[in-house]
Amino acid sequence: MRLILTSLWLVVAAIAGAQVPAVATRTRSAPPAAVSAPTVPTVGVIDFYGLNKVSPDRIRKALGFHEGDPFPSSKANVEEQLDELPGVVESHLEAVCCDGSKIVLYVGIEERGAAHFDLREAPEGEAVLEPEIVALFRRFLDAFADAARRGSTAEDLTRGHSLLADPLVREIQQQFPDVAEKHLGELRNVLRNSSDDEQRAMAAYIIGYAPKKDQVAGDLQFALRDADPAVRANATRALVALAVYARLHEDSGIKLEPTWFIEMLNSLSWSDRERALTALQILTDRRDLQILGQLRERALPALAEMSRWKTLEHALPAFVLTGRVAGLTEKQIQDAWTRGDRESVIAAATKKSTR
Repeated sequence: MRLILTSLWLVVAAIAGAQVPAVATRTRSAPPAAVSAPTVPTVGVIDFYGLNKVSPDRIRKALGFHEGDPFPSSKANVEEQLDELPGVVESHLEAVCCDGSKIVLYVGIEERGAAHFDLREAPEGEAVLEPEIVALFRRFLDAFADAARRGSTAEDLTRGHSLLADPLVREIQQQFPDVAEKHLGELRNVLRNSSDDEQRAMAAYIIGYAPKKDQVAGDLQFALRDADPAVRANATRALVALAVYARLHEDSGIKLEPTWFIEMLNSLSWSDRERALTALQILTDRRDLQILGQLRERALPALAEMSRWKTLEHALPAFVLTGRVAGLTEKQIQDAWTRGDRESVIAAATKKSTR
């Protein structure tokens, strides 16, 4: 059962808009029955990332459909067409809700010789979680799904882990700290050694609830390069909560390295990029010069490209980081955004990087 909302052919789930925990599955490209129903969703907005040498026009031509057209029946077939273009190493499509009422289709391209987010090979061990842990987590997923359908998804991260306002979900989440404390070794073993993607995804989510947050930051940062996107998603969500906690409690001893978040901005996955942007906004809110320097050196082209996305909600986090790289104040960044002047901020960041 997969609950990553930005997977292209989970459009019906994406419309709900809830940011749910991710669980891996091996049926990655099969469309749900709802997509084959008469009311096939349409492509509202098409946008791109990873394009430096390959032109957007060439990508649009290879797609074979346009904004306003129905979603194609096969994600894999479209990606295969894109992969055959000269200079393209690999492509990836994700559908995201929403620009107004329009579903946004992101087309990611990895070009030959471009910056690359390096993932580890999946482990081959047989480690698994205790059945009662799995059962508790599945109860949590069911409760979360019910809450999302009701629109009850308000979330508190100030304790260093997610606690939803919905009482049924929160009651289950409040059991996770004890589970994480009692089974920390088991969670670490599964996260590093289990060949089962779903097991690793559950471990990545639950380990973030460990009472001693400084002891699990390294485990979660390790999981950022997992081969499975669900594992990376849950690890990133947990690290965002740790970043919030560390910001509020400077004596917590939590040490979060920005390196893999910065590298994730060059990921082929839109979800990776979106979650990395969230984490990096927190990590740069005090204008750490070392982090900003790393962003300038390793990810400025990606930030500039994402700052130009058509969907304002998705472009804003990258734009804020671009402005910080440029050395602008928060007010200057906000004023430029309000007047629709993205290009001057991108130009300022680019100029600073050439000095």
